[in-house]
Amino acid sequence: MYKGSCLCGSIHFELDGSVTDIIHCHCSLCRKASGSAYATNGFINAEDLRLTDQNNTLTFYESSKGKRKYFCKSCGAPIYSSNSHSPERYRIRLGALDSDISERPISHNFVTSKANWEDLNAKLPRYEKHEPGRK
Repeated sequence: MYKGSCLCGSIHFELDGSVTDIIHCHCSLCRKASGSAYATNGFINAEDLRLTDQNNTLTFYESSKGKRKYFCKSCGAPIYSSNSHSPERYRIRLGALDSDISERPISHNFVTSKANWEDLNAKLPRYEKHEPGRK
């Protein structure tokens, strides 16, 4: 079982199944929705998701007909998305998970749409915390 939550803690969820087909999506819509270089998403069975919304903050944005992106209206954290063409499964945002997962991403998608500053093969320094000199 996996557990997850939004940034402010109003929304908590448990996932009883596995996460499949995990991808790093570089399309412009995912970049806008995540505010980052890409979004990491994976499929889950809709029936495996148990969500608790203490303050009634879960809301959605319909990005196109039948496609909804669910997020916390208090902190803005994305949780999952749904598609009316496949109502039996959701796309979970892996960043919303609090648990470590055993599954791994299978691909980078829409790489021709990636941000021009994103270098997928960059050999950048890595730090446990903030970069040196940051206050």
